Amino acid sequence: MPAGTVPPGGRPIVAWAHPTTGVVDQCAPSLARVLFRSIQGLQEMLERGYIVAATDYPGLGTPGVHPYLVGVSEGRAVLDSVRAAQQLAGRGGASNAFAVWGHSQGGQAALFTGLLARSYAPDLRLLGVAAAAPATELATLMMADLDTSGGKNLTAMTLWSWSRVYGAPMTKVVTPAALPVINELANACIETIFDVLERRGPSKALDRSFLSVNNLADREPWRSLLARNTPGTLPPSIPVFLAQGSADNLVLPRVTLDYRAKLCRAGSRVEFDLVPGVGHAFIARDAATAAIDWIGDRFDGAPAPSNCGSEP
Repeated sequence: MPAGTVPPGGRPIVAWAHPTTGVVDQCAPSLARVLFRSIQGLQEMLERGYIVAATDYPGLGTPGVHPYLVGVSEGRAVLDSVRAAQQLAGRGGASNAFAVWGHSQGGQAALFTGLLARSYAPDLRLLGVAAAAPATELATLMMADLDTSGGKNLTAMTLWSWSRVYGAPMTKVVTPAALPVINELANACIETIFDVLERRGPSKALDRSFLSVNNLADREPWRSLLARNTPGTLPPSIPVFLAQGSADNLVLPRVTLDYRAKLCRAGSRVEFDLVPGVGHAFIARDAATAAIDWIGDRFDGAPAPSNCGSEP
């Protein structure tokens, strides 16, 4: 929370939805050495007078399994973090206006926040959703990414989590030799770029054939689970900012562009920012200023821009 005099009506809130940090308790961002550096644009948001809320998501730092890439769980956690921030700010310290800003897994969480806000938190007023390289079409992303270290990590952690959250047995889709490696990856956290590098060793042990099926989306219950956790279009009343790095080989640009097209067809006002030469790890950092400027305009009541009709 910023210092200084609280403006009339209270301070607006930005809910930060974090990218993948892991799937076990010790991977909670609030336990990390780099917590405040991991919230992209934090200093700028505080300087503008915004309260910043940042959920760990359930199962990270708290009892139970983390429902990794489970959209409803993430979206509810983001909305709960806004309510928690209001309580901490005290009477009159925070308004009921908020925006959500997320990256990767957090981009998926941000979009599900938009889908759930009206029904789950009618007491709050969501003014905009900003997402950098969001995980949208899960079936496409998981199968397209299996040739990359990051993609194998994502799929392995999803299978590990969903086997516990949904009871979807990994042994039906994973080769026996891959199970120890998946367990090893599931118990390691991702805080910094050095953690990403450390995971390359175990990831190399998972070649594409670590799956015993050609496509997870061809088998139940994974077909239904992938569809359930793929965000649909948002209510057109909620404007959207999407940032995507052109060099991203984890969340593929064509997948985000496809989601943008769906939003546009549904009547949403979408500001799409394609950042040349930027990969997955740094897109939220590089797009933070543009995202926060966009959020600031929503808080100021400016009409939401849209570049739906133009090429990226």
